Amino acid sequence: MLLLILATVLCTVPYASFFEWTLHRFLMHRPLGGFTYAYIAHALTHHRIFKADHTYHLIDEETKHTIPMAWWNGPFLILISGIPFDVAGWYFGTWAIPLTARITVGMYYGTYEYIHWCMHLPRKRNIERTGVFFRLNGHHLLHHRYMHRNFNVVLPLADFCLGTLLLRSKMRFVQPQGPMIPDVQPKDSSVQKAPALQ
Repeated sequence: MLLLILATVLCTVPYASFFEWTLHRFLMHRPLGGFTYAYIAHALTHHRIFKADHTYHLIDEETKHTIPMAWWNGPFLILISGIPFDVAGWYFGTWAIPLTARITVGMYYGTYEYIHWCMHLPRKRNIERTGVFFRLNGHHLLHHRYMHRNFNVVLPLADFCLGTLLLRSKMRFVQPQGPMIPDVQPKDSSVQKAPALQ
């Protein structure tokens, strides 16, 4: 049973990366038919408030509520993301697979919300001092500069596999500074500076 649980976790984490990528790219950055809720909340609201300049960090306390997803998204996303594992659990005749998968996806989702919160509202928390957070923060900053790149927040595996991974900016821009934000400018010093985003 322990091996089954471990195997489920090892399958669920990469799956969650691809689930996050798909949701982010196809629901949060474009309307899907008549479903516009995620697109309006994310692309039209979150990205309008949080850009790749000094506004990457919270400026106006009244807009703090636009950092996380609405609370009801979590249970719904955990529920629907586990459907393939429900099928696997039915096939193998055990509830350990869907239960383990949902717990793992729940932890992935919680990690997403927490580190995304820390990225836009830095407070020198312990996680913000880690090298993993530092790299992911640069990864996400580039997403705010190039909205159709770097869709993953937690594990950029899907970005890597699906060709949307961007490690550095294509052109110079005025990015936020600080000990928890890497320099994501092009390595070539002869690259022209881009105009500021409006």
